[in-house]
Amino acid sequence: MGRNAEAIEEGVAISLAAARLSVKNTILVSTISLDESFDPLHFVGSAHAALIALAEEQEAAAEAVSKARKAAWGRHTAPHGTHDYRDRDVRNLRRRAKQYAGVAKVLRAKAADQGVLRELVEHAREAAWHDVEINLQGRLRVEAMRPEQDPDYASMREARMQALRLVDLQKLSAQARRKRKADAEAADAGGSADPLTEAVDAAT
Repeated sequence: MGRNAEAIEEGVAISLAAARLSVKNTILVSTISLDESFDPLHFVGSAHAALIALAEEQEAAAEAVSKARKAAWGRHTAPHGTHDYRDRDVRNLRRRAKQYAGVAKVLRAKAADQGVLRELVEHAREAAWHDVEINLQGRLRVEAMRPEQDPDYASMREARMQALRLVDLQKLSAQARRKRKADAEAADAGGSADPLTEAVDAAT
């Protein structure tokens, strides 16, 4: 792998991490602060917007470096600062512009790929759940008091319920759908529904 390719790959990885953080925060705000149910499709647009915004940042950086390269061309005097480029910097500036543009191109391609966007949302959901889990574990270690003695009990209870809706009920719902399909294939017509399946359906 060439030097430019490695730099582009690293830039894309950093940008994807930033996009995942952005979507994770959107999920937390939506499901906890705004009390909305978690729907992966609802956040695909957020993932797309995050990737496009990062691509635009890379494109702006490429343009700025290109301008600096043109200004540095043919200048051989002593520089007056870190970003006061000279002719000897032209080659490096050209490489950096290509790297920024390369990262932007990859990010735009990923933003156009629904599979990538859904995967980004799923990773962001896992990160959001991890944040909630860590928060709850910390609270459980200090919550020896009765609920009515804890001034934060109401807000933390809501967070726990949102975490349940965000992760646990999603998993239970998927399990229930699989079980319902298996029951339908194995049982005769008119068989009774499984109580767990009915409970999960009612909850989700």
